[in-house]
Amino acid sequence: MSDPSNPQFWSMRLGSHPKRDDVSFDLDSVLSSVVSLRATIPEDAFTAPILGTEREGQGVVIDNSGTVLTIGYLVTEAEEIWLIGNNGMALPAHVLAFDQETGLGLVQALGNLGLPAAEIGESFPVAVGEPVIVAGQGGTEEAVNAQVVSVREFAGSWEYLLDDAIFTIPAHSKWSGAGVFNRLGHLIGIGSLYIQQAIPGEDQIDGNMIVPIDILKPIYDDLLTQGRQSKPPRPWLGMTTAEADDKLVVAGLAKRGPAMRAGVDLGDMIVGIAGEPVSGLPTMFRKIWALGSAGVAVPLTLERDGRTLSITVDSGSRADYLKKPDLN
Repeated sequence: MSDPSNPQFWSMRLGSHPKRDDVSFDLDSVLSSVVSLRATIPEDAFTAPILGTEREGQGVVIDNSGTVLTIGYLVTEAEEIWLIGNNGMALPAHVLAFDQETGLGLVQALGNLGLPAAEIGESFPVAVGEPVIVAGQGGTEEAVNAQVVSVREFAGSWEYLLDDAIFTIPAHSKWSGAGVFNRLGHLIGIGSLYIQQAIPGEDQIDGNMIVPIDILKPIYDDLLTQGRQSKPPRPWLGMTTAEADDKLVVAGLAKRGPAMRAGVDLGDMIVGIAGEPVSGLPTMFRKIWALGSAGVAVPLTLERDGRTLSITVDSGSRADYLKKPDLN
């Protein structure tokens, strides 16, 4: 079977390296837009204890000036960044923005990378079963034929929520910041996470969670010029919350963060927000964010050691705890 328009053609090739004869676009050019990214973070950075001080991943060149789109956690609070392309060029870069709401980051190469820019596509409506190429830096040997297996809501325990995250299989070994391209060779997403249950309700099927490109478009100009979205930031509690047996359990607290200062303890179960019962991370996050912007008081109803108690957390902005990008 050699007809790329036939879905079975792609399903037979899951996990294989893409071939030039199987696509209608310039595969080498598209894959050359993907660069390797190495970031160094100060030891006193807020995110250093969790994400480390040496971070490696991928990014995608998205314009002719050397702007590179990546996943935000790679470059959050970075003081030094290096980009390496398929052409062997290595250049320093600096952070333009890391956006906590979308999870995306932008960096600027400090020089001419000599690489093509990816063409931005559309992630909506991406369909289950659609073939994609997930690519790290390194050409076809670091790219794999993959397939969209789910498009659904994703809630991260660190106060993060996507309405339409894209899930692909098989898992790529270099998923952090990887470029995800459709059959036209257009960029439709950026790799974020390794997921062991890419298809909900199924047994373990290793895959990747992809941040859809469409959520970048409304905020792109703000990120370039201001390093952040222009709208007020969401309220942040500094609380990692796990779902266990249909319960919401406080699994982590940011040091000196709003929740810790208010007296929330590890192991507390969250049963209500602003007097309303809550179940599930997405519902909890939306109820908190609906109360207002960063700084708003967030009343929590907790269960601790068999007792019910109420604690009000004076929320903050996550960005206030982070070292800022230097836009000069």
